[in-house]
Amino acid sequence: MDWEILPDRPVYLQLVEQLELAVLTGEYSPGQRIPPVRELAAEAAVNPNTMQRALAQLEDRGLLETHRTAGRTVTGDPGRIAALRGQRAAECARAYLAAAQRLGLSPAQAVALARQAAGPDAHHETEV
Repeated sequence: MDWEILPDRPVYLQLVEQLELAVLTGEYSPGQRIPPVRELAAEAAVNPNTMQRALAQLEDRGLLETHRTAGRTVTGDPGRIAALRGQRAAECARAYLAAAQRLGLSPAQAVALARQAAGPDAHHETEV
């Protein structure tokens, strides 16, 4: 996994976001065992306690499960992953619309720009 840790925000929050994205995009699939805390911490060049805090947060969100003998795995519930993917996409959409509004665009104009950026072959589905 490629880690990008920036100095402007708490490290554990960035770890949570990046690990969550790895699950939501399928880099870690449902039921897959994730590497141990120390291994992930070494990859990300962070303190193991910080990584542990991030993983605990993901457990609280229902994305990871801890098994005493098997370590941590991604939830086997694809519905949970789909729901969180939809929430994350909705957050991105709200942020985009807010930025477009600050630029003086109406929601309809912002949507039109998004469709234009998606290209002519993009499907216009309304559900995530």
